[in-house]
Amino acid sequence: MVLTAAERHRLKKAAWGHQFLERKRAQLDPAPQDPVEELRRGWDMVVEFGVCRPELFAVMNRATGRGTDAADRTGLEILHGRVRRLAAGGWLRVDEELAAQIIQATGQGAVTTWHSTPADRRNPALLTVLRESMVAAVTRAEPAVPTAESGPAAAARALRAALPDDADVLSDAEQRLLREWLTRLAADGGASHA
Repeated sequence: MVLTAAERHRLKKAAWGHQFLERKRAQLDPAPQDPVEELRRGWDMVVEFGVCRPELFAVMNRATGRGTDAADRTGLEILHGRVRRLAAGGWLRVDEELAAQIIQATGQGAVTTWHSTPADRRNPALLTVLRESMVAAVTRAEPAVPTAESGPAAAARALRAALPDDADVLSDAEQRLLREWLTRLAADGGASHA
């Protein structure tokens, strides 16, 4: 199989992107003091990368939806790790999957909007406003505690995030049932059922 110059170029960029993500993964704090600030720093890092390296960012974020290449998988693992830490600490306002989608969409949207705006009209405040809007949509101002405002939904999200995938205490069927219940409670938002 002979690759065209364009295919070789895309492969080289994807490899560079993978190396970039692996370096960033090595720099992550596995137990950050402030997971919300870690979210901000991570979002800023990805957006800065996209603003400075638009062609490589575009290759790494092509909209296939399959997540099959190594760079895509690595980036998603980092993102889901951040979201999991937020959920485990009771910080998430929304479900983990929705949080990851919001974070990814705002980052990609910020970079796309930045590059589609004429250089003389670009306003750096756009990036800050988008980041803070994302943080407000995804996280709580304080970690969730069982209060009338946060209720069982926040507790269910935190418990679901803290559960190990291979707990010896529960059978596979029990783990699936518990995760189903926690997912439903987390999505319920505390509505009472008579």
